[in-house]
Amino acid sequence: MVAILPRSYEREANAIKNHDSHTKPQLELETQTTEVRTTITKAIDSSASALQDINQGLHSHPETGFQEHFAHETITSYLSASGFDVKKHAYGLDTSFEVEYGSGGRLVIFCAEYDALPQIGHACGHNLIATSSIAAFIAAAQAMKDRQVPGRLRLLGTPAEEGGGGKAKLIDAGAFPKETAAAIMAHPMPAHSLFHTPGAYHGLAGLKLIASHKFHVEFRGKSAHAAGEPWNGVNALDAAVAAYQNVGLLRQQIEPDERVHCVIEHGGTVPNVITDYTRTAWNVRSPTIERANKLLERVKRCIDAGGLATGCKVDYIFSPTYLNLRVNDALCDSYAASMDAIGARVMVQQEKLMNASTDMGNVSHVVPSFHGAFTIPAEAGVSVHNSSFAECAGTDEAHACALQCGKGMAMLAMRVLMDEKLAQQARADFEKPE
Repeated sequence: MVAILPRSYEREANAIKNHDSHTKPQLELETQTTEVRTTITKAIDSSASALQDINQGLHSHPETGFQEHFAHETITSYLSASGFDVKKHAYGLDTSFEVEYGSGGRLVIFCAEYDALPQIGHACGHNLIATSSIAAFIAAAQAMKDRQVPGRLRLLGTPAEEGGGGKAKLIDAGAFPKETAAAIMAHPMPAHSLFHTPGAYHGLAGLKLIASHKFHVEFRGKSAHAAGEPWNGVNALDAAVAAYQNVGLLRQQIEPDERVHCVIEHGGTVPNVITDYTRTAWNVRSPTIERANKLLERVKRCIDAGGLATGCKVDYIFSPTYLNLRVNDALCDSYAASMDAIGARVMVQQEKLMNASTDMGNVSHVVPSFHGAFTIPAEAGVSVHNSSFAECAGTDEAHACALQCGKGMAMLAMRVLMDEKLAQQARADFEKPE
């Protein structure tokens, strides 16, 4: 059968057949897959203009975590106008939403992110994440309807990825049932951040991201006149500086793939008053949560030492921890095959180390998950979380890349619904120990 398929479909056919004999059900599945791909392509192409309006709307109205009211209203209004029954303010989060299509069978969830960064807007390209996931959902729903495929598709609005741990809160609220067959999303990236040879690939399937503890530290001392009676003060700024310097020394003895970051959010008021309160924000990252836990204890000793040396009280305020992102080989292979079939070359295994974190990592520890990356045009030296990348995320070219990714994610979802073997293999990959 492979010999008579168009050349671009060979990898996809192999993924479906699992390199086995050509039974009648397998041939029927291949035919259905081709028809579904055609439906998905038409559905996304015909919605491109409306999706670009959403994309540009989000890009021009950046909102930080849990404050994404414009994004929430823009996306849910579009989905409602498209005939879907939308649950606004889902799972107790004001800027989350949920829309579902289908009944019975397996459940596949598309995750849509839409929060931005303070001051630099969509410098992580979440407007494109939302666009690609919405595109994938509406196209897969159309394919389900046309081909009468059993199963359920869900588009889940996941606020506050940038530090707020929206998906961790959604997990706790039951948004990702354990029987979920796959949770799917993808992130825009500059090609040079992913590959040694930028331009050779359109994206990466098996994106690996690391675990991250996120927390604030408050130091409390005692104010006094800095010139007249400094001996009566307890300097909270000294405690923060000492903690920062202690961790700076610790960095010499941590692993090359580990990271610790800090900013002083509140450092005092005026120089002639001993500072009685400071607040710092920290990220402690390591490739696995087990290693991140060990590194956290070392960092805390450095911080506590700053408080002990200055006589300040130390309080920790923890945000949801981001677990490391687990790669599901079966889902990655299937996505790469689907992208090949539409002329987009995708690397399956990660080539360059990525020391970033996402709350999608938490999802990957509770259900089989796919979190890929798609490239958008960006000059060398431009990286995510940079204001220049925010500009890149607002271009027509980036929008086209998001829609192309949406086609691949829609096909991945449909394969999981249609192909029992793929669904079983994805579950088996999820259940394997790391």
